[in-house]
Order: sequence, then C-alpha cells, then structure tokens
Amino acid sequence: MIAAAYWQALDDRRVACLLCPVGCTLRPGQDGPCGTRGNRDGAMVALQYGKVVAAGLDPMEKKPLFHFLPGRPILSVAAMGCNLHCAFCQNWQLSQTRDGRAQDLSPQAVVRLAQQQRSTGIAYTYSEPLVWFEFVRDTARLARAAGLVNVVVSNGYLNPQPLAELLPLLDAANIDLKSSDDRFYREVCQGRLAPVLATLAAIYTAGVHLEVTHLVIPGYNDSDEQLARLRDLVADVSPEIPLHLSAYHPDYRFDAPATPPDTLLRAARICAETLRYVYVGNVALDDWQDTRCPSCGEVVIERDGYRTVCRLTTPACPACGRAVPIVLG
Repeated sequence: MIAAAYWQALDDRRVACLLCPVGCTLRPGQDGPCGTRGNRDGAMVALQYGKVVAAGLDPMEKKPLFHFLPGRPILSVAAMGCNLHCAFCQNWQLSQTRDGRAQDLSPQAVVRLAQQQRSTGIAYTYSEPLVWFEFVRDTARLARAAGLVNVVVSNGYLNPQPLAELLPLLDAANIDLKSSDDRFYREVCQGRLAPVLATLAAIYTAGVHLEVTHLVIPGYNDSDEQLARLRDLVADVSPEIPLHLSAYHPDYRFDAPATPPDTLLRAARICAETLRYVYVGNVALDDWQDTRCPSCGEVVIERDGYRTVCRLTTPACPACGRAVPIVLG
C-alpha cells in the first residue's frame, strides 16, 4: 500500500481526507466514494496507485487541446475513480465503477512506455486524474526529468494546497466546467462550482496552458442565460482561453435527448461574443473547428477531425502579426 498525501488522523483511527473539497472522513477499512483513497488501520492509502485501466496513444486534439503542441501524439493513462458523481457522465465505466481490469504500471514504466511510443508526453485523463494524485505527481516528476510534457484532463475539483504542489509539474490542462450554476453542481454532480473556478484561476495564474470544456446538455445547462454566464466565468479568467463546447449523448443515469447541432451552434455564437477561441466537439459544424486569428480572421490552424495543419511557426498570426496563444513546442 502506498501512503496517501493530504490527510489528517482523527480519534478512533478515523482519517480526514484533505485532498479535495468533498472532505471525507473515513473509518478503518472504509474507502472514499472517489474509489481512490481508503483508511487502512488508521492511515490513508492510495488505492489506485499504479493501477492503470487505460493506456493509449492519442492525438493532442482528442484531449481536447487545440492550442497546445498541435498535431502531436500523447500517451493517455487512467485509473478508476472520480470525486464527482455526475449523473450524465460520458465515461462512467471508468469514473463511477470499481471493477475495471487494471495493469500494474509504476511511474517509471509509464514514462518508459511514453518514450517507446515516441509520445510528446503523458496525459492523465479519461477518469479523474487529480484524485489519482500521488501517482500523477510521481509520474509527472519523472516525465519532466525525461523531457516529456504533462497534461491533465480534469474536473478541477481539488483543494488549493495539493493543486499548488502539482502545478509546477504541469504543462497543460483541460478543465471540464460543467455548469455556470452552483445548483447544477450540487444536484447533478454532487459537488460545488466555486472550487472549480478557483482551480481555473490558479492554473492560469501559474502559467500552465489552460483550455476549458463544457458539455452542453439540453434542458439542464443550455439556456441563453446559463451559456452567457459560463462565457463570462471563463472570460473573467481570460478571454483568450479556448473553450470547447461538446455534444452530450444519453448515458449513465441521464436520458435527456442528445444535443442537437442547432443548440451547439447557438451556444458557440453566445460564447464567441466575448471569448476569442470557441470550438465545437462531437459533431461536425463548419467554422467551429479551425483556429482563426481574432483580428483578421486568417485560418492559422486547420482541422479535419484529428488531422491538423498548423500554419504557425511562431505564436503570432502570419497575416497581421497578432499574438495567438498557442504553444508550438
């Protein structure tokens, strides 16, 4: 058993988890609802350390990261578990169940696998990597030393102190902002909005490349008012942050109809009123995949599915010279 970080011993051999805002208190032998941490004889242990249930080489755009090392391959790895319990989860087989078949991989083995596959780095993704904290931290340290980049695709639900420890090891992050309403977070995700907003601000302030994803769910978070609020929350951090609007499909405990293309188009237009870079995912909509210069409209990165043609040699528009926030490597 690997000792967990960020916990406090209580009386009667109980432990308090200090990793995320859920703030669980666990009895001896009890596991947290995230499935990644448990109390063993009065000490917190990392249950999923080295337990990799998914590993594969993806294009960077699949994370999705459109402004970070475009067209590069990255090794994606995941463990079981999540500290939110979204009723609409599109990846619930990994995040909400605990019976996935895992292979034992050490941090060293993951780094070697990335090198063997000629990956540009490692993406901690698919489920919730921030509650896989100890393994992500240890692997990211080795990856950084080996010249590989570290990417997290996350719900952003982490306490400030562990986040501050992890940020110097990260090169990019895509955070899933599920709604602009705290009530949605409480009732549908069993979480809260404020900690996610704090994570967005902390990542951006630390200089880690940041993009945001929002799953648009008909009847739940797709009103004009909700979308305008979401847009403004992202713009409050920076209007230069890329926003990915993703189509929902019925899954897990939700049977709301799939997101119509017209809804995504309306959402994109609302968000583009303030944000410089808005993209639409899971459906093909013209003009919402390519990256254009906000000043002159020049296409600087062209995308067709995961095929990417980058026309930039520096992070500036070749036509007008406007700075474009893209990490080229």
